[in-house]
Formats: sequence, C-alpha cells, structure tokens
Amino acid sequence: MEMAARRVRAFKRWMKQEGIECSDALELTVSAAQGLSITALADLHVGDAVARIPKAACLTVVTTSARDMIDAAGLDGSLGLAVAIMHERSLGEQSPWAPYLAVLPEREAIQLVWTAEEAEELLRGTELQQTVKEDRTVMLEDWKESIEPLRDQIGTRFERFFGFEDYLAARTLIASRSFQVDDHHHGVGMVPLADIFNHKTGAEDVHLNTSASSEDSESEEAESGSEDGNESTTSTTSSVGHTTGASTTDDVASGASDDDGDDDDLEMVMVKDVKAGAEVFNTYGLLGNAALLHRYGFTEPDNPFDIVNIDLELVLQWGASLFSGQHRRARLSLWRRLGYSGCASHNSEYFEILFNGEPPNELLLLLYIMLLQQDAYDKIDLALATAGNSNGHMDGILSDKSEKLSDITAEFSEAVLLTNTICNALLSLADMRESLYGKNSIEDDIEALKRFCSIKEKKLHHSLMLRISERKIIQKFRTFASSSSQVRTGEASPRKKLKRK
Repeated sequence: MEMAARRVRAFKRWMKQEGIECSDALELTVSAAQGLSITALADLHVGDAVARIPKAACLTVVTTSARDMIDAAGLDGSLGLAVAIMHERSLGEQSPWAPYLAVLPEREAIQLVWTAEEAEELLRGTELQQTVKEDRTVMLEDWKESIEPLRDQIGTRFERFFGFEDYLAARTLIASRSFQVDDHHHGVGMVPLADIFNHKTGAEDVHLNTSASSEDSESEEAESGSEDGNESTTSTTSSVGHTTGASTTDDVASGASDDDGDDDDLEMVMVKDVKAGAEVFNTYGLLGNAALLHRYGFTEPDNPFDIVNIDLELVLQWGASLFSGQHRRARLSLWRRLGYSGCASHNSEYFEILFNGEPPNELLLLLYIMLLQQDAYDKIDLALATAGNSNGHMDGILSDKSEKLSDITAEFSEAVLLTNTICNALLSLADMRESLYGKNSIEDDIEALKRFCSIKEKKLHHSLMLRISERKIIQKFRTFASSSSQVRTGEASPRKKLKRK
C-alpha cells in the first residue's frame, strides 16, 4: 500500500505539472478494497466545476510520440490508442505519461484477459459465454493484421511491449477507462483523473464535459452522451475551485469566451449534490451486470438493468418437441410477415427478459402462433394475403379491412393473453434456459458466492454474481408464467398493445 500511496503522490505532482486542475474539495485515496477512488472533502453542489484537464494532457493518437507511426499504419480508434498505450509503456520513465500510467493497473480483470478455460467454466450459461469467445478471436485477428506488421519498425521493443498479451492489456484499459475526447481530432483517449472516478449504476455525481471550443460545439451539445456513458459533452468553460470547494459554472461563466485560452480543456462538473465524506461517482451508463463485467470487470448486486436473453433458436428447439419442421417454419414465417422480430445481434436473434421477469410481447405472439390450431392459422394466413399488406401492423391488417377480417380479430387478439398453454410453454423455456448453467442450482451459486472474496477472487466473485442475477430473473420469469396461467381464457390482459419492430 505504501508503494501505491507514493505513486498517487507522484501522480498528483504530475497533474500540476501538466496543468490539470483538481479542486481541493476532492481527495484521491487508495485502498486494498477499492483501489483508487475520489472522496468529497466538502459539500459539493450541482454545477460545481471540480476538475479541468487539458486535452494535451490526455493520452491519444494525437498526443503520443508514436503519432507518426500510427498515422502511417492508418490506425485510429481503439486500435490506434492501444498502440499509443503500448508505446508509452515501452518508454518507461521517459514517457511523458509515466506517473499516470504508474497508477493504472497493468490490465483490468475483464474477460479479454481470462483464459479460455476460465471463461468456459465461470461464464457457462451466462450472456457473456459466447461473447467472450468471439471477442478474443476478433482481438487476435486485429493484432495480427494491424499490430504485428509494425514489428520491424518498432524493433527490439516489440517482443516485450507489443505482443498479443500486451495488446489485450491495453485494450482492457481502453474498454474500462477511455473517453471520447472529441469527435474530429483526438477521438477516443485516456483522460487522467477523469478515469479515477468509480462507477455506480444510476447514480452519476460528476460528468466529463468538453469546453466550448470547436466549430461543432453546438452539434456536439445536441448529441451529447453515449450508451456507454463515457462520452464527453459540451458546456461553457468555468474555473475550478481550490480553497473552499468548487466554484459553480454560473459564478464564472460571464468571464469565459471561446478565445480565452481554455478551449482545449475538458471539465468535470457536478450533476448531483454530494455531502462531505461521501465518494464521488461517475457512471458508465445504465448497464446490466453482463455489460459491466464484460467492459469493466465488476458487477453490482440487484442491478435493475440486468436482463436474460432467450434465443430464438431455443424457442425453435422447444417447438421441435411438439411440431414438425414444416410447421415451425410456416408459423415463424407468419410471425415475420406480420412485421415482428426479436432483438438482433451479430448472427443471433433473441428475446430480452427484463429484470421484472416479464416476457416481451413478441415472444408471446410467436408462441401463440406456434400453438394455433391449423384452421385458425389458415384463417389468419388467408386474411393476411387478402389484406395485401404484408408489411402492415397487425392491428391494421386485422381491423377495418373487411367483415372477414373483423371476424377473426377477436380470435387473434388472444395473442396478448396468457393462456395456460402459452404459460406452460414459457415454463418449458425457463427450464431450457436454466439448464444452460449446468448442474449447480442457484442455491449452490449463492452458497459459493459467500466463500469468495470480491477483492482477492474477483473473477469467481463477479462471475457468480452474474450467474445469480440472471438466474433470479429466470425465477421471476417462472413466477410470472405460473401466476399468469390462472388468467381465464378470453379475459383481456392488462399488457401493453403489441407493437411491430
């Protein structure tokens, strides 16, 4: 811990040398439990500017001394930034960012640097199992195509600092710590100090803003934010308080202009009041545990943004035990002709089960169509053909078209009802999805979680947290199906109206 404390002190001195301003109301602390964190020493209020970071102090493809090599290789984005990080690390104490790099971990414990065996064992059945396999394959291809060709140019440093594992280590830092510095010049980069604020889902205290500096500032303001939660936004410039806390933007904005010399700065501004003694949090976005573990290497208990996916292929496997292949293909085709689909990612299609365990309407509709009697299916198929509007919304197709269509509207509207048959299908899907986790029950996982320390055994702890959070959603999914099966046939469901994707 003493070594870590010395590195933090050196980092603070480096920040002053580089013109990074940090309010005296913030304290950088280091502990074995949390690593680096930032605490409020005084009450902070919305609008307080608590830090200012010159873009020149950020590590980007523009500021690194490897800029010419990166440009010549045609690299940008995360690939280019990875080369910049590896290059600056190879320079050791000669790198302008040495004190900053020293306070960063060698690599973050995200799945990119897990072994294949660890990923297979710890992530079995989770939303990350297949994703991690694909990630490592893509990363190896990127390294071979873009990094290995630099071997001759880099020379003897390549083997020690630019190998595949070094590349993965750099990519873990980028995945977990980088920000969008700007859109057209620096791009994505490492932002000292800003990346020390820890994450808390749905509890952002401070936000990174860019100063009003470019001709595109108005458009950037309109488009501020990103789904990752790490994109900078636009604000007016302001001073950083150093004595009694942080000054508010309103206190100093009157003296700011686009030509005041501060137009290359990033700014950390409070978006929530924080009491003295409390940790100050940033947020990476409203992310479930699968996304948090994938990108940042940790999870949160009772995360309301957790989801579980049920693949379309799993639904078709369920149907295979009841129907012929021709039957399944015809029913799936009708579902698509009505304009419905699941979520799509890469080569897969799936249905998201949200934190409350409710199935999406699209899944219920597909199950309904799969279970239709043949004569009912034929009526709907004919009505769809007669309407001559295969791309229309179901409501449009099945209402006000003709008396014939009106006759079957009531029957087809049962797609939003949870009949016993559909609820039994949901329970079967829950069993099939649950089986992907292996032989251990959720109770086994909960007991195992108690034995593993979140600090010393992070991989085991957070992978179990992910498994448990997903399996709790499946439990809610089961409960929903079981309770809904009591709904009487023909009784209208309170669920929202179906919408075509």
